Amino acid sequence: MTALGFLHPGHSAEDDYPRIEQLLGSDIRLTVVHTDIGEDTHRLDALLEMGSARHLAAGVEELLLSGAEAVVWACAGGSFVHGLQGAHEQVRGLARAAGLPASSTSFAFVHAARELGARRVAIGATYPDDVAALFAAFLKEAGTEVVAVRGSGVATAAEVAGWDYDQVLALAREADHPDAEAILLPDTALHTASHLPALEKDLAKPVLTANQVTVREALRLTDRRVNAPELGTLFTREPIVQA
Repeated sequence: MTALGFLHPGHSAEDDYPRIEQLLGSDIRLTVVHTDIGEDTHRLDALLEMGSARHLAAGVEELLLSGAEAVVWACAGGSFVHGLQGAHEQVRGLARAAGLPASSTSFAFVHAARELGARRVAIGATYPDDVAALFAAFLKEAGTEVVAVRGSGVATAAEVAGWDYDQVLALAREADHPDAEAILLPDTALHTASHLPALEKDLAKPVLTANQVTVREALRLTDRRVNAPELGTLFTREPIVQA
């Protein structure tokens, strides 16, 4: 059994995790602990506070009781808004608090793009344009070229959680660019776990979504390799490893 732990802000799209656990189809357990979201808004000051050390530390004790072997801060906006150096410090603090390997959704996107060999990406963000631009800046600083950025101006995670497949697809299509080798949809409040094969079929290229890459990051931290085609191209590049 491989036990993976996630600190997830609030209660938007957390049901992606049991769905992903089911699709992994092996002895992998995903435990989600909800942190205090504070003010539910895609505003810079609120996102900085959401990812503060005190908010993350509050969820660590409960997560440790689950037997987790690694922990990922399952939030893109609450990590990349700190910038690359600040996001590194955030993860180091989480690792110290938990005594476990740690990462965040923002770094998960960087590592997932590298895994796919996608050097140029397009971003389809639910966030306002200023916040979407911060994600692009984070990726560029981490060595990933961003060829297009599409913000949506959605104010809250609660609103994003209500999006259906057609809205997610429309965002991905609007974000796409001929030079993009993958499309990134960075918001853990967005339901995508059931849509990945359809999105990739419609876009004819890999699509990386927040909860998908977050789980892949936790697997990377535990050196666990799983083939799960229903979770998209990211999960079909490695051989199945029997438990």
